[in-house]
Amino acid sequence: MNLHQERAAAVRRLVDEARGIEKSGVTPGSLEKIGGLLSALAARAELFPPDEFPLGPDGGIYRLSEDPDHRFALYASAGGPGKKVPPHNHTTWAIIAGVHGAERNVVYDRLDNGARDGFVQLREAPAKEKMLRRGDVIAYLPQDFHHIETPAGSGNALHLHFYGLSLEHLPDRVSVDMATGAAKRFMAKAKILTPLLTVQQLKAMLKSGEVFAFFDVREEGEFSIQGHPLFATPLPLSRLEPRVLALLPDPETRIVLMDSGDEGQSAGRANRAAARLSMMGYNNVAVVKDGLKAWRDAGYEVFTGVNVPSKAFGEVVEHGNDTPRIDAADVQKLLDSKADMVILDSRPLPEFTNMSIPGGIDCPGAELVYRVKDFVPRPETLVVVNCAGRTRSIIGAQSLINAGLPNKVMALKNGTMGWHLAGLKVARGETKSFGPQGPEAARFAQAAAANIARKMNIKKIDKAGLAKLEAKSGPLYRLDVRDPAEYALGHLKGFRHAAGGQLVQATDQYVGARNATIVLHDNDGVRATMTAHWLMQMGWAETYVLDHKAAPAELTTESEPRYPKRFTVPTTKSVTAAELHTSLAATLVIDLDTSLRYRDGHVPGAWFAVRANLAKTIPEMLAKQKRVTRIVLASPDGEIAALAASEAEAAAGGLPVAILAGGTAAWRKAELALETGHLRMADPPTDVWYRPYDFKEDVEAAMRQYLDWEVDLVPQVERDGDATFAVLKAAAGAGGGH
Repeated sequence: MNLHQERAAAVRRLVDEARGIEKSGVTPGSLEKIGGLLSALAARAELFPPDEFPLGPDGGIYRLSEDPDHRFALYASAGGPGKKVPPHNHTTWAIIAGVHGAERNVVYDRLDNGARDGFVQLREAPAKEKMLRRGDVIAYLPQDFHHIETPAGSGNALHLHFYGLSLEHLPDRVSVDMATGAAKRFMAKAKILTPLLTVQQLKAMLKSGEVFAFFDVREEGEFSIQGHPLFATPLPLSRLEPRVLALLPDPETRIVLMDSGDEGQSAGRANRAAARLSMMGYNNVAVVKDGLKAWRDAGYEVFTGVNVPSKAFGEVVEHGNDTPRIDAADVQKLLDSKADMVILDSRPLPEFTNMSIPGGIDCPGAELVYRVKDFVPRPETLVVVNCAGRTRSIIGAQSLINAGLPNKVMALKNGTMGWHLAGLKVARGETKSFGPQGPEAARFAQAAAANIARKMNIKKIDKAGLAKLEAKSGPLYRLDVRDPAEYALGHLKGFRHAAGGQLVQATDQYVGARNATIVLHDNDGVRATMTAHWLMQMGWAETYVLDHKAAPAELTTESEPRYPKRFTVPTTKSVTAAELHTSLAATLVIDLDTSLRYRDGHVPGAWFAVRANLAKTIPEMLAKQKRVTRIVLASPDGEIAALAASEAEAAAGGLPVAILAGGTAAWRKAELALETGHLRMADPPTDVWYRPYDFKEDVEAAMRQYLDWEVDLVPQVERDGDATFAVLKAAAGAGGGH
């Protein structure tokens, strides 16, 4: 384990043991036991490098751990020479231990009986005073008063502060004016920070092969438009809770968070995300100091767009293999001449149905090698593979070539976008797709997969091998790469669905930790092997294929959990669609869905807003919509609305807040009227990435810009230098021809 893993594990052990001790009651004896544990942790000063906990403009209190109910909150508190905090209480138990430097703890006896509001009479108790240095500890009961100071000339100090309840949830905590006895709320708005990491340190981690998660917590549209480091994974603050477990199943893994760097350290979205992660059990977290701004200022490469590592890899594959390609106009000529040709669309069925090449057949990514012989029994048949743009066309065509298909195989240059730009008509509403795999397709697929496995030295494991990987520390991604319908009928417990083609096309939507271990599974190894051979070329060295034919009794139809065990979606007051419909005039309805789906249909009169910005936008919306008696939050199924309810309540100025039960889906089900368009926008539509065909205007310009962007990724990746792509060269003449 590295330093940060050791710290996270040590913190977790401390908190777990403290929970057990506290169950016997909050007494001097129980606090002494917890204090002994805290002292042992503080004595390991190497776990708390001072540069990760600097004293800055926003103070120096750094969160190390906090339970979902805000209990057992552990902080590292930095103080400069001469720091002095006024006498105060805690209203919960508190224990302090020294790590670096010295901290003087002055203790007070309370003389009054507490009968007067806003008045406290204290007297110093010199005999109880204690100077804390490394490993020294002092404990306080809820009613105790003290103050701390860092001696002048002693240098900066760092101490661990452990509380029974978090600092943000101590409303009765007071500080005392010793001259008058006046007591007032103490630290009403505590600025709690997260350990810091410089961009130089982050760059070194990206090159080191270290296992860690690197999340950018801006909205997806900001991530795409403003740019980001190549291997940053988008995890928008607005949608963090339901996404993080799938992206990072191991809570001990190091997490690095980035935002724009323009919002300040304490108010920045990265710091806010760290707080949420801590309450979900993720405590090994650092924030990139000054965020993307610092990354740019350091001269490091910034990439626009989404799924960039995968799309850049697709371009590198085409460049390295000179993957055969064909223009839309040439395909149309072949169609007109009724040439011996099949067009296979490598996208999921919903994308295919939305827009496809006339005469095409849907056969997504990993299904191509598995089923190709069902569509092309004759070696003379030309096979054209397409997607919406470039990546899945290239990877799909090259998959068939790498598999040794004797047919001529070509990628449709620029996919359906290229078809549209050529002035050709796309098909809409098509559903022609694959059926059950035939025997000839099975024979070809098995032989091809076995050959690829030998060539790539793909690591196969059995159930015992899987158990060994599960017993190791670090993030393990267990992914079922079959078709969604097959997965739904039954899968091994613990395996999430990630259709093989989509996993290669958008790896950062499924795997959130760099250099993690990945185990792939299907029914016979073909789709897992083909997917593994691409992931290994992308740099995922620890990729395994589970060689196990699952018995019916091993399969489940249950979905994998969306949230860590410690976390539950809060319950909040709700209103039905019918109830909301009758009171729209007096209700501020806030739609927290994406701006794209808001545009396509929302509750009449609703505002669009981004969850992460509600503290700012709710007062603005209330100022513009008069005579409001309540606020109702809407989201697709009500989940994001429920997660956002407490944030809305804090900004609502006392107005009641409820959520739309069942979300906008329930509104639609009730067949109530919908309003369309970007009508009331509390935030700009930069929350999600708009695909070129999502635009209502200038669609062709958006398509051209997107296709040019994909092609230009190759030189940019080379300049960046962090990618470890190693492209397999196909055998000469395989699938040949241009």
